[in-house]
Amino acid sequence: MATLIYFIRHGQTDWNATMRLQGQADTDLNDLGRAQADRNGERLAELQPDIASFRFVASPLKRTRETMERVRAGAGLPRRGYLTDPRLIEVHFGDWQGKTLEEVEAGRPGATAEREADKWHFVPPGVAAESYDRLMSRFRPFFEEIAPPTVCVTHGGIIRAVFRIAGGMGATEAAALVIPQDRILRWDGEGLEWL
Repeated sequence: MATLIYFIRHGQTDWNATMRLQGQADTDLNDLGRAQADRNGERLAELQPDIASFRFVASPLKRTRETMERVRAGAGLPRRGYLTDPRLIEVHFGDWQGKTLEEVEAGRPGATAEREADKWHFVPPGVAAESYDRLMSRFRPFFEEIAPPTVCVTHGGIIRAVFRIAGGMGATEAAALVIPQDRILRWDGEGLEWL
């Protein structure tokens, strides 16, 4: 079968709504996020009538697992019946997780400007912190060995890495991408398309 992978970002959380750096913090979907996940599942079934034959894999965080279960239910499939893979987990924001950029700036003036100067390669303070570049190195083996057709429920950082690896997008542009939570990204081996 030809390459066909659908990427879906988890639905909105309260931290998304308040612009808190979430990273690998294990947060829950809010009501809007649940509705987004339900609709993405319905849309997936409309786009792909044979969706039951696809492999499903999610990041192991709560917000992605709930999104996956709601996507599957929305597509008319049992909620269970998917795998998780830690390589799909979001970038780690280190000591900045749970903070807004305003709070980061108040604690360390100039930190947000330093990040914006090279957002793709910037590593926040903290032992476990990652840059988007490190995240891409972690994710690349998963992407290269993935067996289509597959549905992946993941995070904004991973989808940015997809645009770098599969779309040839530059680091600056990928780091600045807005990744919607109410749309589906399709990779068909030729190009990427938001649906």
